[in-house]
Amino acid sequence: MLFLLQKRSTNEATVEVHSVTVDCTVTSRFAHTVMTSVALNKANTSKEIFFEVELPKSAFITNFSMEIEEKVYVGVVKEKEKAKKQYQKAVSSGQTAGLVKASGRKMEKFSVSVSIAAESNVTFVLTYEELLQRKLGQYEILIRVKPKSLVQQFQILTNIYEPQGLSYVDAHATFLSNELLPLVEKTVSDKKAQISFSPTLEQQRKCPGCDGTLIDGDFIVKYDVNRQQGLGEIQIVNGHFVHFFAPPDLPRVPKNVVFVIDRSGSMYGRKMAQTREALLKILPDLHEEDYFALIQFDTRILSWKDSLTKATKENVAAAMDYVRTIVDSGGTDINAAMLQAINMLVKDRQGNFLPERSIDMIILLTDGMPNVSDISTIQENVRSATGGNMSLFCLGFGNDVDYNFLDVMSKQNKGLARRIFEASDAALQLQGFYDEVSSPLLLEIDLQYPDNAVDYVTTSHFPQLFNGSEIVVAGRLMDNDLDNFLVEVVGQGFEEQFNVQGQASVVDWNVMYPDESYIFGDFTERLWAYLTIQQLLQKSESGASDEKANATAKALEMSLQYSFVTPLTSMVVTKPEEGDEPDSSFIADKLTEGKAKKYPCLFSQASAEELMDGDPHFVIELPERNDSLCFNINNAPGTILNLVRDPETGVFVNGQIIGDKKIPPNGKMNTYFWRFGIIHQTLGVRLQVTTQYISVLQDGKEVKLLWTDTASLKGPNVDIHVTKDRSLTVTLKGSVKFVILLHKVWKNHPYHRDYLGFYTLDTHLLSPSVHGLLGQFYHGIEYEVTGLRPGESPEKPDATMFAKGQELNVTRGWQRDFRRDIKNGENVPCWFIHNNGSGLIDGVETDYIVSGLFTTV
Repeated sequence: MLFLLQKRSTNEATVEVHSVTVDCTVTSRFAHTVMTSVALNKANTSKEIFFEVELPKSAFITNFSMEIEEKVYVGVVKEKEKAKKQYQKAVSSGQTAGLVKASGRKMEKFSVSVSIAAESNVTFVLTYEELLQRKLGQYEILIRVKPKSLVQQFQILTNIYEPQGLSYVDAHATFLSNELLPLVEKTVSDKKAQISFSPTLEQQRKCPGCDGTLIDGDFIVKYDVNRQQGLGEIQIVNGHFVHFFAPPDLPRVPKNVVFVIDRSGSMYGRKMAQTREALLKILPDLHEEDYFALIQFDTRILSWKDSLTKATKENVAAAMDYVRTIVDSGGTDINAAMLQAINMLVKDRQGNFLPERSIDMIILLTDGMPNVSDISTIQENVRSATGGNMSLFCLGFGNDVDYNFLDVMSKQNKGLARRIFEASDAALQLQGFYDEVSSPLLLEIDLQYPDNAVDYVTTSHFPQLFNGSEIVVAGRLMDNDLDNFLVEVVGQGFEEQFNVQGQASVVDWNVMYPDESYIFGDFTERLWAYLTIQQLLQKSESGASDEKANATAKALEMSLQYSFVTPLTSMVVTKPEEGDEPDSSFIADKLTEGKAKKYPCLFSQASAEELMDGDPHFVIELPERNDSLCFNINNAPGTILNLVRDPETGVFVNGQIIGDKKIPPNGKMNTYFWRFGIIHQTLGVRLQVTTQYISVLQDGKEVKLLWTDTASLKGPNVDIHVTKDRSLTVTLKGSVKFVILLHKVWKNHPYHRDYLGFYTLDTHLLSPSVHGLLGQFYHGIEYEVTGLRPGESPEKPDATMFAKGQELNVTRGWQRDFRRDIKNGENVPCWFIHNNGSGLIDGVETDYIVSGLFTTV
């Protein structure tokens, strides 16, 4: 979690961050964290104070409050739609004061600002809860702290209570220097641990007399508990039970694993290299009793061998040689690749080539969306083909992957998905995930409880238990007669059936923790509610169609009952009035990995002839609103338009228009983009991209690439990859990425020409001052659409749009996105702004005309 108070003021000393406290209490893996901060406005005028917190994605916010001038403003959890309506009534469009957004790999960020009167203070309190998951033999408490300024009183306090007993506890931080290290105080007894970190104001300083703080990064506590053979640990408090099952020292079950590797064109360069690197580390970790196979795919499917191979040293060495030959090419036929992997496992299983007691699994790694079959068809084909007999683990590489598709498909097939972030450690991320699932200990585990003793039990059947993980089941007791609380655990082990049963022994928390029993309260009930909601949310996405609606309704009911901010609820907070402004509200939402905020993707695309005209189309995709805006630019052939202009980073892009060979019989001259100039002044790079070739000029040297070849060019400042007659990817070092598509027309076509489509990725890496026909939208746009009414065409209604202080008449239509299907394209619904984007773009379209392809003024 990040805990940040910052101030916007010309006089930095006028706002003092008095205290920042992070108080985390873990009770049997259930973590309850309270973050409190007090700030004082010492100025003689009101000041705006910002409060930001990063919390784990797996956590649910349960409470937020602000105390200002002895008045407390408390958040209320409501159904998402009802909260949205209340919010829309309270504030006008574009004035959101509180946000929750994705923040890195494991965290999401909550932020709010409030105006504080002169010589007043404000106290912020945020609370969240989560069930810690055991991975690779340990639990992790992650606290992200970035106060950005010195704090009068700063403290992180973590208390851990584990009746099973603590086997080890470790605490460290990414920002701990030799001077700060002794300030981490750790007290560990058999069943309790306390870790505290309280640097003084002087100890926080980067250097004597500096205002900068050393406190900037992650404070991490890792621990595990003692484990005994048998039933595991059962704890009962206030009418609810929780059962933790992770027996030690079980022999591993052999696995039969098919690695399915995407080698499509978008995997070129570092992604492909990191995938090879990860596989070269994973393959030697296979055990000799395991069986494995390698399938690589683009639009073609290539198998290393026709069946699975025993993981002998010789076979693993041969497979590693094969992995070194995998290179990128072509499209993304996930459907055919998955069905081939499944059929290989089915055939080998039917032929008795695989150990009887073994687990069949597929590990799919892909970075894109399938472009041969639609998503729902693939999911249904895979679910039908596996027949519930295999586990599927999907690794989604990068930001452009359709993670939700992979997540649902994994959960439908006894597995899970994980996002692999594009970074220098991607190979380690892949290897780390494999380590989590590489050693199955038990298969088809059932945890059974007496029907007349418990109800509302969470999921109690699990397809597998992996070494280093843990099974957790919770439920409600029907009465307090614990003399009849018999428990049985059944599963398939390596050589024999696993079966243990016995009477549950109950921990008396009052005896075990006589001085702290008052703090435990209803933790088992809230743990049960948290786990139940998480599992219902999974069913609402990946369950059978008749289950989805019921699961969603029940998850919503429990989210409201227990005040959890989940994907179905929002927290509405009413802020005090500011000056002449009335009370206003903001909403805190919950993100999900598959639906986390994405940066807008913007592209210009010359239309194919089947669309309404051939003028360059500009499409602004806004994933967070699940919507798009679009407009055309009508200009004469030869015109050069500025698309991106960012003097701060030195990035410029211009595009030139070309017309048809001659005017078609309908009298309408189609125009297209036929060449682009890309400049990065800071890096000294110039690219000219035409429908015939790509020219790269750097350090006075020119390199030409042709569309007729698949080729890559890797330099210190720019990476270029050409997929033959299809696409060009330009990656500028530390900056934005461009994708240009080549649309080839029949060379003897009487009218039309080849043309180019232009797409921008990673737009957030450009400066806030970026402009141009596309660039002005790179950091989003606020708009509101109302007054839907019939348009000229029945399927294209009109509406009124309010944007940039103007009222526009817009039409609901669609444009084509050719990134995933260059031949046919994919319809993108959008609000069409007429008259060359008038009212949406700054100024008029002629303002964007430049004199040359490499003009930067």
